[in-house]
Amino acid sequence: MHLPSGTYSDSYQKDMAVIHTRWQWFLFIAFLLALFLFPLFGTTSLVHLLNSIGITLIAVLGLQILTGYTGQISLGHSAFIALGAYSSAMLSAKLGLPFFLSLPLSGLTTAVAGLLIGLPSLRIKGFYLAMATIASQFIIIFIIGHLKITGGPYGMSVPQAKLGSFIFASERSYYYIVLIVGIIMTFVALNITRTRVGRALIAIRDNDLAAELLGINIFYYKLLSFFVASFFAGIAGSLQAHYITVIHPEQFNLTDSIWYLGMIIVGGMGSITGTVFGVGFMMILRELVDIASPIVASSFPAIGGSAFAALGQIVFGLVIVLFLIFEPRGLYHRWEMFKAYYRLHPFSY
Repeated sequence: MHLPSGTYSDSYQKDMAVIHTRWQWFLFIAFLLALFLFPLFGTTSLVHLLNSIGITLIAVLGLQILTGYTGQISLGHSAFIALGAYSSAMLSAKLGLPFFLSLPLSGLTTAVAGLLIGLPSLRIKGFYLAMATIASQFIIIFIIGHLKITGGPYGMSVPQAKLGSFIFASERSYYYIVLIVGIIMTFVALNITRTRVGRALIAIRDNDLAAELLGINIFYYKLLSFFVASFFAGIAGSLQAHYITVIHPEQFNLTDSIWYLGMIIVGGMGSITGTVFGVGFMMILRELVDIASPIVASSFPAIGGSAFAALGQIVFGLVIVLFLIFEPRGLYHRWEMFKAYYRLHPFSY
């Protein structure tokens, strides 16, 4: 890693630090202040967009640990988000638990389910594992859609998040829940990847046979990655359920699972920073496409509105193909190249 000119590490702890200089600390604190103050000057639509980005980021961080770091392909991540959403809804609506207690419990409930789904990963991998996770997507959503306690295909209502007598009913008030939980989960994900666990997951991703010969417990770490990924998905599902307050099975479909995997590809496989880039880029792109679709459709009435209704999926697929061809290592790689350039300037080579 290239450090800024004149910056040296005289201990292992300093070398492993994420933030090295005072200027970096200043930028980091300024960025956090901007995030916390954003609802005071941002429009409601922009606050809603950041809420959606924050919830999606938490879910994709878990998938990054599972797929980007461990190499276990999952196309059923949306089903685990559904488990978290319905678990939190039932804990709050049926049992009357407060939101800030149902939030971690829904994550743990989903994580336990992730352990069961992760058992086949011990025997299969690659394409076969992808098919197994797709099967779990359909099985989980089918079960949720046919249980009476979940409301079946009609869904169920979810109470709004409360802290004592205060209700987080507005976009701006709920924004702070998403922001704080998002910061905590990002910090947890970043530190998981920087520990012995993260190095073991990377070893399994690169070559699971060689990792096993080195003494890494493949059984334990593969299940652990499914546990962590499902926990993150459960937290995201709980936040989404109490945010939209009405959930039904059709909200958690296979298309979203593919979207999440595409965000990892765009941001960069095996990078927490890349996850932030990928989620932000794809969510903002989708928002821009939703805004542009009616405008473009009205300009070309002869083509028909149904063609432009699928514009979002077309753009999404095109972006994935372009990144796979021209930037397979994602936005994070481009960011690393930019940092190396300005840190070595004017002697970059």
